[in-house]
Amino acid sequence: MAWVDTLMERVLYAPLVAALTFAACGGAFADGQARHDYDCTGGTRLTAEFSPPSEQPGNVVLTIAGGAGPVTLPQAMSADGGRYVGEGIEFWIKGNEATLTRDGGTETCKTG
Repeated sequence: MAWVDTLMERVLYAPLVAALTFAACGGAFADGQARHDYDCTGGTRLTAEFSPPSEQPGNVVLTIAGGAGPVTLPQAMSADGGRYVGEGIEFWIKGNEATLTRDGGTETCKTG
């Protein structure tokens, strides 16, 4: 049965593809964290260090160039993408793009 073979291939290869995709998206750390650098439309540059998928609830540590220092945002409910909210900041990611909202303004950000 061809559909059984296809299903088995998906089951066997899905974890491998997921791991390779996670690592290729930008600096996967040995502890499962991922680090990405973003350039935003308003000139903001930031680094986001995401907690490993096994850590629930997740979080992101944002380091904004010229900012007061790193800020940790807990993961919030989201119907699409990863959303992190706290300390007057919202960081919402989907693929290689993110939206950064803070101080009453919103910027679109991209990573590598």
